[in-house]
Amino acid sequence: MKRVILIEDNRNLAVGLRNNLEIEGYVVELAMDGATGLELARTVPADVIILDLMLPELDGYRVLRALREQGCDTPILILSARGEETDKVLGFQLGADDYVAKPFGLLELMARVEALRRRASGRHASARLTEPARFGTVDVDPSTRTVRRDGMDVALRPKEFDLLAALIQRRGDVVSRDELLHQVWGYADEVFSRTVDTHVAELRRKLEPDPARPRHILTVRKAGYRLVS
Repeated sequence: MKRVILIEDNRNLAVGLRNNLEIEGYVVELAMDGATGLELARTVPADVIILDLMLPELDGYRVLRALREQGCDTPILILSARGEETDKVLGFQLGADDYVAKPFGLLELMARVEALRRRASGRHASARLTEPARFGTVDVDPSTRTVRRDGMDVALRPKEFDLLAALIQRRGDVVSRDELLHQVWGYADEVFSRTVDTHVAELRRKLEPDPARPRHILTVRKAGYRLVS
């Protein structure tokens, strides 16, 4: 059974989305304020959470932050009229998996939800990383999804871990943004490339001795990224 939690306070939009998702075979749990949505996401297993930002009671950013801090790794798609790049970057930094600005195309939204659902079914990078890995002073254990730097635990968000696992799998090779979007986020086509850049920046901030001069997670100009020991 495919299940989506939809947190959206615009009733007409929420009902319309719910109807279209149900046509595509999803069971939809609907909340119309942030506090109710947060409690629903905590208690009801789902494949994808669709989250508006401008919500009563508790805004979407606070809902997103709370879920990720509590260890929720359900893919979260932000759906918002706030389409500025800074809003998108903040959403990704807080742990969102995708960001769709209103107004949006229904077919595109459905495709992105399905892509995130595939990831929730277990088709993500860390599933193919089976052995512990090390680069520099960083140790990665895929069995427990834990990362340690200089012997100290480092808290990575679920998507940050998946991205790191994908780079480790291709250690030394250049991996393009499109490849990472496909492997980690499940997209078949190019989407908002800042998604990858923002997550790489967070990995560097948490794992590199000097994020401004990275030693291990390197940018290859006009090509992508590569991880070196």
